[in-house]
Amino acid sequence: MASITIRQLDESLKKQLRLRAASHGRSMEDEVRTILRAAAGPTEVTRPAARRNLPAPATFVTPTGAIATRQILLIIGGGIAAYKSLDLIRRLRERRMTVRCILTAAAQEFITALSASALSGERVFTDLFDTGSEFDVGHIRLARDADAIVVAPATADLMAKMAGGHADDLASAVLLATNRPILLAPAMNPAMWARGATQRNLARLIEDGVVTVGPNAGEMAEQGEAGVGRMAEPLDIAAAVEALLDKTLMGQALMDQAGERPLLGKRMIVTSGPTHEPIDPVRYIANRSSGRQGHAIAAAAAAAGAEVTLVSGPVNVPDPQGVRIVKVETAREMFEAVEAALPADCAVFAAAVADWRVATPGREKIKKQKGKTPPLTLIENPDILATIAHRKAQRPTLVIGFAAETENVIPNAKAKLVRKGCDWIVANDVSPQTGIMGGETNSVHLITAGGVESWPPQSKTDVAQALLLRIASALAGDKV
Repeated sequence: MASITIRQLDESLKKQLRLRAASHGRSMEDEVRTILRAAAGPTEVTRPAARRNLPAPATFVTPTGAIATRQILLIIGGGIAAYKSLDLIRRLRERRMTVRCILTAAAQEFITALSASALSGERVFTDLFDTGSEFDVGHIRLARDADAIVVAPATADLMAKMAGGHADDLASAVLLATNRPILLAPAMNPAMWARGATQRNLARLIEDGVVTVGPNAGEMAEQGEAGVGRMAEPLDIAAAVEALLDKTLMGQALMDQAGERPLLGKRMIVTSGPTHEPIDPVRYIANRSSGRQGHAIAAAAAAAGAEVTLVSGPVNVPDPQGVRIVKVETAREMFEAVEAALPADCAVFAAAVADWRVATPGREKIKKQKGKTPPLTLIENPDILATIAHRKAQRPTLVIGFAAETENVIPNAKAKLVRKGCDWIVANDVSPQTGIMGGETNSVHLITAGGVESWPPQSKTDVAQALLLRIASALAGDKV
């Protein structure tokens, strides 16, 4: 087998190798060995398309054919929640992600660089003026080498620096220099979170395209303090990172298959999640919907270039990036928000809307009385799907409903297609044993005037991508 030495490489390649080796604290020979070991790993990743006319889910493969690991830059801020970030490193690595860490000066008062390095298996960065990395503008490389940047905990100070465009330490300089997606997991005292300054900074960051997860409500580290301000749990943050990366890759996949952003210039409305119909101030009627499928559809539509309005009931999943979000509680509020979002080219009604509401909700909590059941008179909620589908004016070109069934799935969905007057129905079996309602996967049937297509079980992200490609094709005039 032919061999090659470093001396035989051209000067520009040797310079790049020298810089890379120095940044990792290795000799050039060791750096070459590291590169070769990575390239000699598993050589293929295949996930077959479920049907010939459905897109295969995105895979992550390097030009050499080796598995490409997603690269995450984790910025750890200075808060007591920093200890959770050590568990977050482990959760991200479980998901085949490599993690590099930046610790702010304040973060080092709570955890050590050695702990983060031991868990990540990577060098930890702390200083903007580190001579070991800044000889080739290391903060710019950190800003650009990652697939996404996660800030956890995102303190009030870090959020203020980001909103104001400050760059006086390594973390803020990287955040200002990056062109990668950013996910914040805020964590701070409830009073700090509620302050107008923090909320203004948050609004500015969201407007700039930053995604957030949390904060949660609960007891704080300080005795006697409780409220909204707890950092989201590591598992929830890891799931939000995956969703952010999937959304980014979904956009690339849609562009790759369509040659461009196929829904550019189109307007879409998507409904998602359950509705809560009040019985009294503390009780309500609801459906068991997580909102994952509707949110995935909204994310896929935005990735495909559409201008998206997402009308969301109460959910605990991260808001998708790049969409206009209208949050509602009841079916009537959802109906009003949908009508306000018209006109649109396509409307996808994925929300699990409560069919009934209490005619007269109690103004005070209904007290339990032994032997007595309070009389609850139920009345029908507005039928959002049927009303929009039967509109004479401003009816979207394509109206798509969802049918969650526990028996006779396809016959019931076909009947719903006719009864509601919509163009397509996406039907699924939500029997308890399927785990679909509130779960991560879905197995759907696409019912149209042309027939029934049964798609195999796949992630809700993959279902969304497949559906969006069909929508783009239909709006372009192709038969479906």
